[in-house]
Amino acid sequence: MLNGLTRGGLAMPRQPVYDQVITDVIASIQSGALQPGAKLPSIAELCEQYSASATPIRLALRILDERGWIEVHQGKGSFVAPEPPA
Repeated sequence: MLNGLTRGGLAMPRQPVYDQVITDVIASIQSGALQPGAKLPSIAELCEQYSASATPIRLALRILDERGWIEVHQGKGSFVAPEPPA
């Protein structure tokens, strides 16, 4: 087993941390668990939650911001966009 799960004896690559964060945040927004304007956990909290360094967490937040799911405010945190994509 190399960096992932096995299926039928074949190694399956693990999903990168940044991609998992993106998937989880979008799912939380779509399910209504995170409402527009809601504050996301801090980078430090996300690092702990995903057992990851700050680099992939920042990358995920930047991608979510670029795609319109969240708004990142320097020094204040990240918030669900007022009108996230459908």
